[in-house]
Amino acid sequence: MVVVTIQPSSVTGKIFAPASKSSMQRACAAALVSKGSSIIHNPGISNDDKAALDIIKNLGATATFNEDFLIIESNGVNPKNYPSGDDGVPSINCGESGLSIRMFTPIVSLSNQRIAINGSGSLTTRPMDFFDEILPQLGVNVQSNNGRLPLSVQGPFIPKDIEIDGSLSSQFLTGLLMAYAASDGAGTATIKVNNLKSKPYINLTLKVMKDFGLLVPENNNYEEFIFNYSSTSNTPLGDSGGNITYTVEGDWSGASFLLVAGAIAGSITVQGLDVNSTQADKKILEALKDAGAIMSIQYEAIEISTPLLGLNAFQFDATDCPDLYPPLVALAAYCKGTTVIEGVGRLAHKESNRALTLQEEFGKMGIEITLQDDLMLVKGTAQLHGNKVHSHHDHRIAMACAVAGLKADGNTIIEEADAINKSYPNFYEHLQKLGVKLS
Repeated sequence: MVVVTIQPSSVTGKIFAPASKSSMQRACAAALVSKGSSIIHNPGISNDDKAALDIIKNLGATATFNEDFLIIESNGVNPKNYPSGDDGVPSINCGESGLSIRMFTPIVSLSNQRIAINGSGSLTTRPMDFFDEILPQLGVNVQSNNGRLPLSVQGPFIPKDIEIDGSLSSQFLTGLLMAYAASDGAGTATIKVNNLKSKPYINLTLKVMKDFGLLVPENNNYEEFIFNYSSTSNTPLGDSGGNITYTVEGDWSGASFLLVAGAIAGSITVQGLDVNSTQADKKILEALKDAGAIMSIQYEAIEISTPLLGLNAFQFDATDCPDLYPPLVALAAYCKGTTVIEGVGRLAHKESNRALTLQEEFGKMGIEITLQDDLMLVKGTAQLHGNKVHSHHDHRIAMACAVAGLKADGNTIIEEADAINKSYPNFYEHLQKLGVKLS
């Protein structure tokens, strides 16, 4: 078991945000289905990014690192490199990446081969019955383990008019959008979506599709996505032999922990973030402003520091950005008063049940968290207690506890601290560069 100890520390200096795994994984999928050569700058190195690269390689693409960029060559979904399972069925493994399993399953279904899809860790317990319900409507034969992994699918995927529930995760819709764009459709096909959550992530998906020259649907207020297959204006760039160049954005999800660290424990500058990004988690800036953090927002550089008179409680709706809950709780822990965060219902099917996990682990540090319907109430304190905490194998819980420990009254000992490798492998190294003492 990997254990990291965070000593009470102040932070100072400049740091570059990590690469966005949301952007990187979508770029891998788009490069696969766009056909041709794609040059990807600032590629991510997290476990989830590696899972996406492994998947597209198994689906026929090649991926070559050249100094600080990545070259992906693809002729579309052309499976040829699959490892086979015990039953001889070709298989891919999505690791612990929820986005990969939800995005690539429809893409895999473009093939007429039967392919098994598996994962590891908490991914094996997450509900996947969405595919049991929807993919057969699109001509795909699906088998699952009572709505859980492993899955097996066999296409070919045929785009049709369908209606889906968007309340569990927007990642299911992301996969369908990619597959519809890459399929051999005719006429028009419409995806009707009810109660879509995390709309900013769909904006990111649509932007990546456009950047890679894929067929982009008409977006009717996030309620209908209409693909017009007679359009000639959205022919994949790779079909005409052109190279696609794409730069992976800085990650607002990972950088939110750095920004909170600056707000509670010193003064830092975080570089490499696009304030015009479609990423949902850039909304962290609203929470930091409402809490009273001192900020200066410039082009791709955000200076942030602790206010002289301390931070104040705030209200925040995290329904469309549930990944912000852990850094928001770390911020709220140091705010005078009770912070109210909306959107608890989005936390049940993450790497852990994050609402209960945050309540348990921050409780060990002296923070009272109350769960009330769809609300989380965090009662701030002037002094957190250093203690032994556990990540629950959840990368964002590990990072939240590390940041919260910066101004605790003693050492914060994080068990299973290597959970950060899922999204931000350099996190502890970056904290050290900012002056944090850890062992």
